[in-house]
Amino acid sequence: MKWFSRRKKQSADSSKAWMITKQCLSLISESAKSVYPNEFAGLLRVDEEKKDVITEVVLIPGTISGSQHALYQMHMKPVDFSIVGTVHSHPSESFYPSEADLQLFRKYGRVHIIIARPYSDRSWQGYDGMGNPVEMRII
Repeated sequence: MKWFSRRKKQSADSSKAWMITKQCLSLISESAKSVYPNEFAGLLRVDEEKKDVITEVVLIPGTISGSQHALYQMHMKPVDFSIVGTVHSHPSESFYPSEADLQLFRKYGRVHIIIARPYSDRSWQGYDGMGNPVEMRII
């Protein structure tokens, strides 16, 4: 696929095995379903003690959702060092990052999730800050 050819650098986090709680993934899935056909968007927060376990989604006030985009209001992002990346949905069946997604990944965070229709535990993928797929385990 063409989007893989754009990847040149490996980030330090691309070899890290991230984990996400089943409850958090379920929240992401249900949120994506509830705003369909628009995109859902949020930030990923890790457990204070287990810094590789994603446990929560933070919603930023003023986030704008459309059928082909979600605009984060990053100036509204809380000062919170447990926020490690972003999550958003695609209203299509593709969870591959767009060029705009890749720009977002490079600017904000170490791990990112895209979930696509049908918004299930099989229709999502985690990415590092360079847009490389990363292993993510549901716990």
